[in-house]
Amino acid sequence: MSLQRANFRFFHRLRVRWAEVDMQKIVFNAHYLMYFDTAIADYWRALALPYQASMELLAGDLYVVKATVEFHASARVDDQLEVAMKCSHIGTSSMVFKGGIFRGDEHLITGELVYVFADPATQKSRAVPQALREIVLGYEAGEAVASVKTGGWHALGADAQAIRTAVFVEEQRIPKELEWDAADAAALHAVAYNRLGQAVATGRLLAHQPGVSKIGRMAVDRVLRGGHLGQQVLQALLDAARQRGEFEVVLHAQRSAEGFYRRLGFAQRGEPFEEAGIAHLEMFIRL
Repeated sequence: MSLQRANFRFFHRLRVRWAEVDMQKIVFNAHYLMYFDTAIADYWRALALPYQASMELLAGDLYVVKATVEFHASARVDDQLEVAMKCSHIGTSSMVFKGGIFRGDEHLITGELVYVFADPATQKSRAVPQALREIVLGYEAGEAVASVKTGGWHALGADAQAIRTAVFVEEQRIPKELEWDAADAAALHAVAYNRLGQAVATGRLLAHQPGVSKIGRMAVDRVLRGGHLGQQVLQALLDAARQRGEFEVVLHAQRSAEGFYRRLGFAQRGEPFEEAGIAHLEMFIRL
């Protein structure tokens, strides 16, 4: 069965590694199933769903009950592949995912994964939750998977604090006394929510100097990084600064995030410095 790239919204990109090639100098057949499984993990990120936390909220989990792979042509070491996935059917308790592996426009492999939603304790099937059904079908129809709210600390502080604690205090081991400050009360906060209502990214906007605002405390759920949630939060804060009539926005970027901000139009100002024990750069953008 030949598939067309145009039939898919989601693509996971990878390069074939040497360890995945067999004695025939082609990808060993079992690795294609691994490629599909890896793509499915990325599919949940595309839905802005941190998988484990989301399944706990939905009181279930997904279990593979059938996996099939059909081979049309072989991939070789260093090939750049795209693994396309789509949810083609949702039954009472099952979800069917169709997949295709492409090298450019050439269709190499077809796959199908059938999952059953079940109780993790008993592994007995249960109905796919309506919320999950709507999220998946909505994504396949081209709908947005997350929305950003802006407001004060009273409205958004609890959700912003949860994300910042997980990222800065627990993951990066920044002392709590350095993470929390009085500026939160006066700042405009932005929080991104997925369609389950889970807070998944945050940032804040502060008055800095006349005509200049400062963005800070940018944080994205560790599982969902690379899925444009940080960009959505940043854009919401930049829009708020424009509405205030500001002409510039500055921020202190961790060096690991420098590329993210540069791609969105920020430029470096001055020399690197250390803040909370982490290397930073001051960056700015004209509005």
